[in-house]
Amino acid sequence: MIDELQALLPPDRVLVDAAELFVYESDGFTIAHNRPAAVVFPITTDEVVAIVRILTRHDAQIVPRGSGTGLAGGCVAYNAGVVVSTAKMNRVLKIDLANRVAHVEAGCRNLALSDVVAAMPLSAADSRSANPGIASDPTPQTSPARDPEGGRAGEPNQSTIRNRQSAIPNPYHFAPDPSSQRASTIGGNASTNAGGIHTLKDFVTSNHILGFEIVLPDATVIQIGAKEGCYESPGGIDLPGLICGHEGTFGIITKLWVRLVPKASSFRTMVAVFNTTADACNTVSQVIAAGVLPAAMEMMDGTMIKLVEDAFHFGFPPTAQALVLIEIDGIDALLDAQLDEIVQLCKQNNAASTELSKDPDRRAALWKARKGAFGAIGRVSHSYCTQDACVPRSMLAEVLKRIDEIGREHGIAITNVFHAGDGNVHPIFMYDERDEQQVQNVLVAAEKALKYCIDVGGTVTGEHGVGVEKLHIMPYQFDRPTMDQFQAVKHAFDPEERINAGKLMPSDKVTVTLLKPGRKVPQ
Repeated sequence: MIDELQALLPPDRVLVDAAELFVYESDGFTIAHNRPAAVVFPITTDEVVAIVRILTRHDAQIVPRGSGTGLAGGCVAYNAGVVVSTAKMNRVLKIDLANRVAHVEAGCRNLALSDVVAAMPLSAADSRSANPGIASDPTPQTSPARDPEGGRAGEPNQSTIRNRQSAIPNPYHFAPDPSSQRASTIGGNASTNAGGIHTLKDFVTSNHILGFEIVLPDATVIQIGAKEGCYESPGGIDLPGLICGHEGTFGIITKLWVRLVPKASSFRTMVAVFNTTADACNTVSQVIAAGVLPAAMEMMDGTMIKLVEDAFHFGFPPTAQALVLIEIDGIDALLDAQLDEIVQLCKQNNAASTELSKDPDRRAALWKARKGAFGAIGRVSHSYCTQDACVPRSMLAEVLKRIDEIGREHGIAITNVFHAGDGNVHPIFMYDERDEQQVQNVLVAAEKALKYCIDVGGTVTGEHGVGVEKLHIMPYQFDRPTMDQFQAVKHAFDPEERINAGKLMPSDKVTVTLLKPGRKVPQ
């Protein structure tokens, strides 16, 4: 099998050395890791097809992977599987501003697409295939496309951006904004139906995907949904909606048609600080109940506030017990009244202080604080595991209290930073992965926390997906007939379970053990 892969692709696009494979043993959920038999990097759909045919002949598990920023172990290769990375398939093929649509390869980074669009003058809307120096020919090539100054395909160089921005910049962007958007790929975003900070108003990735090109496990290439000259759904079953969130269990996404939407031109950002977590949670619930829909509504608990402040010095009170970061956008003349209403609700819930801002620099600093929160944990903990569930907003205070209790029961310190507006909680379990007992305690505590979230009317995942991390909890949320139907859908795309078996849904073909006795862990 390796010989055939090496005959197909250049040496630098087939990894088999143990030291190189080590990098691909896990994604962002580092508890689940296993060394693949190989990692391959196709750059065209034809190469993906040829790779799939080789792996099928050798009955090897096919494991799709983007940038590896997932948080549920969805791209870990078990049973000597082969990772098929689309990271080098990173071209922006076409931007059609007149119709607010972009056509990209699966490996195009989330933020790179918006950067390319931002570099285009608004007048480019007159051109149906405007593209600022990025390869736009969708015909398969033998090497990655390069822009005129040698930048990576799908990524604008700074000179191009400066020259293009001499004209009026256009107001469009790709709206989904997971915290990993500088690295995560659009194909990966679609596979996991990723959310993000602005999910509350902009919704998840599936709301911004118009169509796919996908290679099935039998090497068939199918076009689903939008296509050249026909961007809207042609009717029939909503297959693009079904594929969003399939976690690589149906096929390998190679290209996508995505929606571009206007960026907000007017906004207000505020930070409310509270002396209790319960007051902060009640504020979140009441703001939404009042009919106000913020663009984003994020929350940090006291431990996280102190970590962020110690690391980045944003001026947050280090003794605060909770912080809610709120942003509203829309028609400028209406925003001040909406902001006043939110401030009054904060005060009614005993906010210790509120900071209001419409300054772009301060806004950027506040969101940098939010997106840098996870990095700050490295100052105090060797390892951490970010959990993910959705609960009713009215239950937030009770859920956080119970999760903290679960952590204490198992000797695990927990901090929280999460998308409070849509009830998407992210308790962060801090531990030392070198201590196998601590790893076991995290797994047990996380299972208890997730089941509790389900019990109070929540879901097993809010945006990270199931992968292998939550696989064993799926039957807890879903009854047997529903699980059987999930399996029937999987088998409609992959009857022999050749691709990513043992992810999202249990499989008899691939058995996953998260904690292997005596396993070696990264030091």
